[in-house]
Amino acid sequence: MLTFKYTARDGKTGEKIQAEVEAENEQSAARLIRQEGLAPIDITLKDAGGDNIFSKLKNKVKARDRILFARQLSTLINAGLPLMQSLRSVLDQTQSKPLKIIISKLITDIEAGSTLSDALAKYPKVFNQIFINLVAAGETSGTLDAALDRIALQQEKDAEMLAKVRGAMAYPGIVLLVMVGVVGFMVVSVLPQVEGIYKDMPGASLPITTRALLALSHFIINYWWATILIVVVLVFMTTNWARSGPGKIVIDRLKMKMWPMGELFHKMYMARFARTGAILVASGVPLLQVLDIVSRAINNVHVEASIVRAIEKVRGGKALSDAIDGDPNFLELVPKMLRIGEQSGSVEEMLNKIADYYEKEVDNQIKTISTIIEPMMMVMLGIVAFILVGAILLPIYGLANQSGLGG
Repeated sequence: MLTFKYTARDGKTGEKIQAEVEAENEQSAARLIRQEGLAPIDITLKDAGGDNIFSKLKNKVKARDRILFARQLSTLINAGLPLMQSLRSVLDQTQSKPLKIIISKLITDIEAGSTLSDALAKYPKVFNQIFINLVAAGETSGTLDAALDRIALQQEKDAEMLAKVRGAMAYPGIVLLVMVGVVGFMVVSVLPQVEGIYKDMPGASLPITTRALLALSHFIINYWWATILIVVVLVFMTTNWARSGPGKIVIDRLKMKMWPMGELFHKMYMARFARTGAILVASGVPLLQVLDIVSRAINNVHVEASIVRAIEKVRGGKALSDAIDGDPNFLELVPKMLRIGEQSGSVEEMLNKIADYYEKEVDNQIKTISTIIEPMMMVMLGIVAFILVGAILLPIYGLANQSGLGG
């Protein structure tokens, strides 16, 4: 159930009343208000923040909630329940408050005569073009349950693959974070004590490494606020640049070229291209529309540009395998296997095989990267430890030598 804030007029006294009511949707809320002898003037979702709430839902509706929504709706429709009853049942079972709000709005729109795909299209931040087009294809062919099941499968595979890639990147990220923390502690707490030992010794000099780290230490201690400001500004500027056109071009190229992660990302894009394409083809979506949707779902500007070029070639009469053959952004196996599918009339089956193959390759690549990264991180830790220990111990050895010479 959702909570609605409302303003209503009392039919007997004419007084305006502001209160809250729990209901499934706006229509149900209005009925409950009328049952109290009130005339509703305005009804809004509590804490909805107006119409702009739906532009902010992208980071609130999680992938697993969206997958569960598709899976539950598919199961209920397949069991013979009407769409409206299925949506109400899913609404009752959904734990995600933002998704509850959207499902409630979907019910309202469909009651007003909209199709499910048109109702979903109002929330592009939550339901992408793949989701909407598959639902539209399912509605047209009368196989909405199968379309929703395909959606859940595609999004599960994509989420699973992304989780594995993020998992592969988590280990070096954690190690780097720990490394920065240790270096920060040593620079701020330990090195100044070494400097204190030397202050009272005439003619004593510190190694250049120690002096450089001490300069950094003094800056951080005396201007900690400036240090925080610099870090915040750098993170903000880097994030904005990475999201901009030029930044995305560089980052997306690095993803496919940078060792050892480049091969992993490249194979992930191939798996996503094939899996999404197979799901759309199976739903009866025309090839040019399939390529257009896939190009926007691939999340890499270079692969997207290659697909856009392929669209023009296919529109001009070329087979898809020929259109992408020789393109450096497509691995060689993709056009070769796709050509076999085109010749045998089994494009969907071949795309699924390509997806299966590259998903397994992603798993193998992650294992390889894990094997490579661990010794690499150990070497990096060793280098950092050597520099820090050298910066601390060299002055102490120097002090000991001076004391020995003096004795």
